[in-house]
Amino acid sequence: MIKRWLITGCSNGLGRALAERLAAEGDQVLATARRPETLDDLAARFPGSLRTAELDVRDPDQCRSAVDRALAAFGGIDILVNNAAYGQFGALEEVSDAQLAAQFDTNVFGSWRLTRAILPSWRTQGGGHAIFVSSVAGLVAFPGLAAYNASKFALEGAAETLAVEAAHLGVKVTILQPGGFATGYSAALSAPSERIDAYAPIMDGAFEAMSNMNSNPAINSPELFAEVVWRVSRMPSPPLRLPIGLDAEAMLKSAYADRLDEFDKVIAARQHTDG
Repeated sequence: MIKRWLITGCSNGLGRALAERLAAEGDQVLATARRPETLDDLAARFPGSLRTAELDVRDPDQCRSAVDRALAAFGGIDILVNNAAYGQFGALEEVSDAQLAAQFDTNVFGSWRLTRAILPSWRTQGGGHAIFVSSVAGLVAFPGLAAYNASKFALEGAAETLAVEAAHLGVKVTILQPGGFATGYSAALSAPSERIDAYAPIMDGAFEAMSNMNSNPAINSPELFAEVVWRVSRMPSPPLRLPIGLDAEAMLKSAYADRLDEFDKVIAARQHTDG
């Protein structure tokens, strides 16, 4: 069955790989990017299934226009993929208010705006599927990514709440938690507004690790991401959360175990104190 998609952040990386895979499968795709000319080659290769639109998710008018374009072109939207995001580097003290606001405006508020714009059509048609591209950083804290971590934690909270609020409307929600992928993420990290020497022993190592991420021979490929999302889109009951990549599975499993262990210790200590 052909699905109708609206995908954000398609100029490169995960969004581009997904748009290409879906168009090749014959689905109808509105691939969006801040610079839509980066998608001209895909539009030329898949003239019958892929269309493009300019979309900066920080712009409410462009969010509404993208939804309207997809509805007019396809007669409806079955799946929204909130993928547009970037990483702000820096320790918590090094990141300015403006940088923090910009990080949330793209990674959280953009997804919120677009989902809110699409929900009226889903209420009318009796459902839809909202896919939020989070990260292992939506659960695991990484030094140097305080703002990014905070945005992904917030994104997952909003998405999980939507799943509870809109299930009776036929709306499905999936939170994707990718591990390390061969994309331009690390190269596009924004530098903090200031460098504080006291954090250098941690920040320098963290930045080097992220900068060298793509050289890891075991890093996940964007094609794996596209394959997983395509399969999820065909599930009658897709999962709420889904790790993507063996590294993601290992990191998340360890994080859950650590949190449960800490929880058990706190409860045991409280019971001992109460007793």
